[in-house]
Amino acid sequence: MRQRQRRGHGLGLLVSLLILVAAYGLEWIGGVEPCPLCMVQRLVFAALAVVFLLGFLHGATGWGRFVHGGLVALVAALGAGVAGRHLWLQSLPADEVPACGPGLDYMLSAFGFMDTVPMLLAGSGECAEVHTVLGVTLPAWTLGAYILLGLWGLWIGRRPR
Repeated sequence: MRQRQRRGHGLGLLVSLLILVAAYGLEWIGGVEPCPLCMVQRLVFAALAVVFLLGFLHGATGWGRFVHGGLVALVAALGAGVAGRHLWLQSLPADEVPACGPGLDYMLSAFGFMDTVPMLLAGSGECAEVHTVLGVTLPAWTLGAYILLGLWGLWIGRRPR
């Protein structure tokens, strides 16, 4: 049982890290600059990687597997909300797109962390710019990944037969 938990969390960790590598590859090699919502989604994937790592290291049995699975599902649901917001911003007509805001570094230094988070989640005009991979927008890819990783977390946390 413990090995099944570890393998499941290890696979989730690997997928989360590969998604982060792909995101940074698109930025550094592909030249696609991340918008504020993209940065938030990267942070959520990093948080998923941490939760999967903890589950991998703990290899929980009993109620612990439900806790780890629930944490994965919760973090993935938060990420799905951010990706959904990003998709919504991309679907707006050009005249309804919010204005572009300042950079993340400036917002953190000028407003502090607690005031920056709502501004990041609101998105900006640069978040409405559409980039596709294989004909699918990047936030659609991340939404799919969040849903699959959340379901995976619930699946590996289920009661064994």
